[in-house]
Amino acid sequence: MLKNDKGLVSLFLPIFFEILFFMLAGMVDTLMLSTIGDECVGAVGTANTYISMFILMFSIVSTGMMAVMTQNIGAEKKGVAYQARNVGLVFNLILSLPLSICLFLFSEDLLVTIGISEALKKPATTYMQIVGGACFLNGLIPVFSGYLRAFGHTKYPLFATIVANIVNLVLNAIFLFVFHYGVAGVAFATAISRVVNLCIVIGLSIKHVHAKQSPERIAVVKVFRQILQIGFPSALETLLYNVSMTLAIRFLNQMDVAGFNVAARAYAAQIANFSFCAGAALAQANAIIIGWKVGRKEYGECEKGTRKAWFFGILISACCSVLVALSAPLFIGSLTDNPQMISVVSKLLWIDVILEFGRVTNLIYGNALKTCGDAICPVALGVVFMFLCSVGGTYLLGIVMNMLVTGCYIALTCDECFRGVGMILRWKSKKWQGKGLV
Repeated sequence: MLKNDKGLVSLFLPIFFEILFFMLAGMVDTLMLSTIGDECVGAVGTANTYISMFILMFSIVSTGMMAVMTQNIGAEKKGVAYQARNVGLVFNLILSLPLSICLFLFSEDLLVTIGISEALKKPATTYMQIVGGACFLNGLIPVFSGYLRAFGHTKYPLFATIVANIVNLVLNAIFLFVFHYGVAGVAFATAISRVVNLCIVIGLSIKHVHAKQSPERIAVVKVFRQILQIGFPSALETLLYNVSMTLAIRFLNQMDVAGFNVAARAYAAQIANFSFCAGAALAQANAIIIGWKVGRKEYGECEKGTRKAWFFGILISACCSVLVALSAPLFIGSLTDNPQMISVVSKLLWIDVILEFGRVTNLIYGNALKTCGDAICPVALGVVFMFLCSVGGTYLLGIVMNMLVTGCYIALTCDECFRGVGMILRWKSKKWQGKGLV
């Protein structure tokens, strides 16, 4: 056993609270923006969707780097894990700086191209220029946070997130209610808080991880190739998801000129993130353990641990999603006084109860497959179901059958559930065994 081996719970809890606090920051942004108007909420939600689509390129490194690091740590080759971090850092810098410049300069052109409603264009452009212009931070933070997590130090990224969230909250209040900067104020607060997060994870990784002193090294080209072997298919899957969501939101923008359906989706997605936290945290914690064990060829333990993580993920996410749906009127009532918005979002959150079963399954089994080196299957499943269900279903149910945003959510639920079944079948086939990188 490795000195830094930890159990599922000890890894899960810090990651869970880190994701939760990250989601709370988004919730606080939404809550504060709702005092200005539903249009601002819809604008920021739309801008964030497209920003996420562009920064998905950084996940090429994040996912691939984690697989390379954890497997080498499990095989007692910590020096190679240090190499993987450095390769990931250089790669993301090369990608993120030009992207930040492009998003700052061409935000409005991009939003016009994708067909944003006129009511949302100006605030969405402002937000995208500021947050998108600082998106290089999104490329650097996961490198150092992932480096800490790969060695079992999951508490330190949590600490960085908490401090950054406090900074974000304080600056939101100052920029919104003292200087009245509106959407621009929320954007500036977000960018500054990410600078704080980055500084903290850099400092903690230098202090607590000493893999640089380990003598193991391999060719840098080989490390880069291994990262791409896992990271590129994983990023392609994320790209497919974001493209499908982009098309779905485009259809939502066509449903009404005032942006009601887009705003309803933004409210529902923000609140549903509470249900998402447990599954996402369990998936990340299980993936770290899987990487360690694959490095030692302990495949039986991989199967047992993933089954356990999935069971707890389903149980916790089901309880959370039902609780959120029951509390929906209270949640939404604190964000908007529009009775139609409250009714529609409450309905969406009940649909989300079913959606979470598929999403948790995708997260846990999908991350396990990627960490083992089997990254192609999730992409293949995404090609089929994301566009058949999410895109085609949103158009059919939302526009043709006039179910609007409710039809969109039903389509998203079908996508998650069908892909989840495919992930389980792939895992049970055991074809992921023998695809390790070490």
